Amino acid sequence: MRKIFIIITLLVSTSAFAQTQIVQRDSKIEKMVSQISATSLEQYVRDLADFGTRHTLSEEEENRGILASQNYVLNHFKSFEKDAGGRLSSEIDFFTIPADNRRIPTDSKLGNVIATLQGIDPNDDRIFIIMAHIDSRALSVMDSKIDAPGANDDGSGVAAIIELVKIMSKNTYPATIKFVVVSGEEQGLKGAEYLAKKAKSENWNLAAVLNNDMIGNSRSSGTDIADNTRIRIFSEGVPMAETEQMAAVRRYTNGENDSKSRQLARFMKEVGERYVDQLEVKLIYRNDRFLRGGDHTPFAREGFTAIRVCEMNENYYAQHENVRLEDGIQYGDLPEFMDFEYMRKATGINLAALAYLATAPSEPQMVGIDVRRLSNTSTLRWEAPKIGKAKGYYVLMRETNESMWSKKFYTEDTTLTIPYSKDNYFFAVQAVGEGGHESLAVFPQPITR
Repeated sequence: MRKIFIIITLLVSTSAFAQTQIVQRDSKIEKMVSQISATSLEQYVRDLADFGTRHTLSEEEENRGILASQNYVLNHFKSFEKDAGGRLSSEIDFFTIPADNRRIPTDSKLGNVIATLQGIDPNDDRIFIIMAHIDSRALSVMDSKIDAPGANDDGSGVAAIIELVKIMSKNTYPATIKFVVVSGEEQGLKGAEYLAKKAKSENWNLAAVLNNDMIGNSRSSGTDIADNTRIRIFSEGVPMAETEQMAAVRRYTNGENDSKSRQLARFMKEVGERYVDQLEVKLIYRNDRFLRGGDHTPFAREGFTAIRVCEMNENYYAQHENVRLEDGIQYGDLPEFMDFEYMRKATGINLAALAYLATAPSEPQMVGIDVRRLSNTSTLRWEAPKIGKAKGYYVLMRETNESMWSKKFYTEDTTLTIPYSKDNYFFAVQAVGEGGHESLAVFPQPITR
């Protein structure tokens, strides 16, 4: 049995000493990230804004409205199929949403534009979804005729999806990736709700959902902050789909900050910052913002691991407003308010995390921490992942008041004892693939007998 202890510490800088952080990048993923073009992203955003409105209930017109914009996205997806070796297929998945006496006045036909990049491992049935919403709105959520350019909300997310399909479809991954552009977000998360229920009813092995909603603005209204070096990831703490058994374990371990969605958020921060320079990922310990919601939420309700990527600073003059000039202030969600270099970086963290997830083995199984006796050491045990091959594992550790993992211990066994008290630290375990790609971390269950 072979154990190797490698401790990777976070960058520390004090007057007394400094520790150097080694950044190792997969050259293929690094190349893909470098191919993301701010110029291309800007063109996509301007094209989407030129449809006038993309309101979910807008009329069918050749160059205006949601259907025209969906066909625009679909045509881009189709154009990338020729370079994907038969692995990429695209469609608009149409469905009917019944009237709800709120934001859907009559039974309505909606559609989600989906590009599916099939994984190359026949034994890997995992699916990863990255998504954004194409519909837009102005001040009145029911006004389907007024101009609602939706450059940032959520033209930015849709543009990122198009760019990611273009770049990532030229490469192969063991798992399947679905690039999804949903509709009906502003009318009550309708497209995402339909897709989440479909994934549940069809028993998809849906491993993670990355929702990108407003990732293109770097300036705040009111406070006049201009900062394109930080971005937020929202994640739920207590799972919406938590069972009584899950709740009992959470209370026993005090694991309310270690849900699967929190582990995904931490993973995206670590991997994203590894590949994208001059961008700090801020972990927001909320499912979403006050008074608003996002398309990751229906997936969370169905028990899937889901997060939201969102800009750090919001410009409320350009959000859910009619396009107008009033008292010297320009209102409306227009392309001129966008920061496309910031958007390029936001797209990069998504690419890096998604490529890692779709390449790495699945999470280790039956992860547990032995709590059967008092000691100042901690023993963790686990089993190999169900999908993919792990060459080794990381046992992650952080103090209970810390947000991110501060140390990683590498081993090629499926058990590890370390001289740190389980009362003073939180732990998790990651599988590490042959190429060094890490899986999501798994918070241990207590081993009591």
